[in-house]
Amino acid sequence: TGEDFRGAGRLMSVAMERNVPGTNEMFVSYLDGQHQQSSPPTFSRVVADDPVVQEVVAGLTPESATTVEQEIETEIGRVWFVVVPVTVADRQEVGAYVMASALDRSLAAETAVMRTYAIVCSVALVLLGLFAWLVVSRLLRPLRQLSATATRVTETDLSQRVPVATDDDLGELAGAFNTMLDRLSTAIETQRRFLDDAGHELRTPLTVLRGHLEVLDPDDPADVRETRDLLLDETSRMGQIVEELVLLAKAERSDFVTLAPVDLGRFTDDVHDKARALGARRWVVDARADVEVAGDAHRLTQAVLQLADNAVKFTGADDEVGIGTQVYDGPSGRTVRLWVRDTGPGVPPEEAERIFDRFARGSDTGGASGSGLGLAIVRAIAQGHGGDVVVERSDGGGARFVMTWPLGGPGQRAVPPETRHETAEEAA
Repeated sequence: TGEDFRGAGRLMSVAMERNVPGTNEMFVSYLDGQHQQSSPPTFSRVVADDPVVQEVVAGLTPESATTVEQEIETEIGRVWFVVVPVTVADRQEVGAYVMASALDRSLAAETAVMRTYAIVCSVALVLLGLFAWLVVSRLLRPLRQLSATATRVTETDLSQRVPVATDDDLGELAGAFNTMLDRLSTAIETQRRFLDDAGHELRTPLTVLRGHLEVLDPDDPADVRETRDLLLDETSRMGQIVEELVLLAKAERSDFVTLAPVDLGRFTDDVHDKARALGARRWVVDARADVEVAGDAHRLTQAVLQLADNAVKFTGADDEVGIGTQVYDGPSGRTVRLWVRDTGPGVPPEEAERIFDRFARGSDTGGASGSGLGLAIVRAIAQGHGGDVVVERSDGGGARFVMTWPLGGPGQRAVPPETRHETAEEAA
């Protein structure tokens, strides 16, 4: 209003009306040491009645009126107060305007916020650490499994494998490790089988050699010649066994069969000409397919000559041995069919599968000699081409051994040989 205040009391009253204290603040006014007015908060009386505040207020005089700041302990905790002297010119009265703040109450909210923040941060850190541990554990699980498997693998136990559950880099690493174990296991098994087979098959000829050498009469020329011939025959048979065992061992390798284009018609004529030198039989070409196929001509020649040699062993001079080739469309694509048949005694049905095992011999060999590895080699060659070999009853009596493999080589599935039974005339 522009008018002078009539006294300190009126001045403090107006100030009290126009200033609204905060939540934890309070205003108290005194006039000449006597409490005059307090702001609304209920704890204003705590400050107004405090002895320290009253002592400070009582000590104010017009001559020594200075502002005082101080902290006190009250029933509501720590309180910070400021006493401002209020005087009016030409009047002797002294007013005191006290502004106070409840420190503990003010800090309680901030403390609660900080406590909540700390708890939330702690929980978040724990959850983040747990999540990171789970993620890292999941990522490193294949490595731990790989390490554990590598630890369990021994020279005599290569059956352990690492589970491949993902297709990422670690999954590829686990797959590569399993592939390496597969190759290592195959190599060791091949080596073990070779040693077992060699020991099994070479024991007999070595026993024969030793027995004849022990009873040899060096002073008898006829006995020496007879023993020499027998030893040469046995060593030749041993050499053949070793060669066949080495060939079977190589069949486990990926480079056992080297595919290249093969003119099937020319191949049929060539193996027919070579087979005729195996024995005096009626050799015929049942059929020839004039088409180019994927195959290993050297290995296929080995297989056909082995089958032809078996046919010679189980037939007589008047028997017929036929060789044929054919390409036909099967359910899984074009398939090559190669066979050798004879008019001999044939193979009993119960032995049709067993004779392809190593060292297996038929029940009716007719005195024919052999290592028992020939048909196992034929099957290895057929499987190396992605196919197989079976034996069936020939139309004219005797046995017919049939090899089949995909026209394009391994990677396509050949139709099983037993699904085709054309006669020589049908094949032609």
